[in-house]
Amino acid sequence: MAVSQRAQEARKQLFPNETSSLQTTDPEFVEIFDNFAFDEVLAYSQLSVKLRLKVILGALIGVQSLNEFKQMMVSALKVGVTPVEIKEIVYQAIPYLGQGKVMDFLYGSNDVLKEQGISLPLEGQATSNQATRYEKGLEIVKEVTGDVVDQMLETMPANQVHLAKFIVTGFGDYFSRNGLTIRERELLIFTFLATMGGAERQLEGHIINNIRVGNAPQELIETLTVLLPFIGYPRTLTALNCLNAVLKEEEI
Repeated sequence: MAVSQRAQEARKQLFPNETSSLQTTDPEFVEIFDNFAFDEVLAYSQLSVKLRLKVILGALIGVQSLNEFKQMMVSALKVGVTPVEIKEIVYQAIPYLGQGKVMDFLYGSNDVLKEQGISLPLEGQATSNQATRYEKGLEIVKEVTGDVVDQMLETMPANQVHLAKFIVTGFGDYFSRNGLTIRERELLIFTFLATMGGAERQLEGHIINNIRVGNAPQELIETLTVLLPFIGYPRTLTALNCLNAVLKEEEI
């Protein structure tokens, strides 16, 4: 078996003039993986290369693969993903994966940007501040989730309602930022939740959010397809089951 022409071209687009040491030490693995990830999988996805790299970066944060993230980040920059977009992917991961899982990727992204000659800090992207974050967040959360958070605010016990308010301010802190569209942010959240596992109820909620903001079910399927080589079958199929359950329940 040899690496297909399509796989070679797709890999060259991401890693021009680079030869993996694995081609010497593990040639059979390279043939299997490259043919799958850069040929077979791509035949079932119409995602643009930039969007594909964005969700892969999000998934690599989710699976805690820092070295692969840094390599893919260089590739993302080469195909036109901007430094701001990459930083926003990292920032958006924090409320879903947690600071403990994300901070190494924040430092890692800074290292890569510096190595690429990009000055830090980048231009600010905030559109809210301490005084407006709740109001801005409430506006966006209603657009994205409908009345879900309103119901939480009305029905949660008094000693828990602050958690619903945190969700609102989280939308004000992160969703209100420039650099990524709301559709991209929801697709990334779908990616984070699918990749981390154990958050199926929240994943189903964000599948509904994705559809509400304009990400079609087929786009979610194609996202899972391109993520499969990086996150494995169990989490991919679990996320697919969640998607199918939502589509059936919502009669989409």
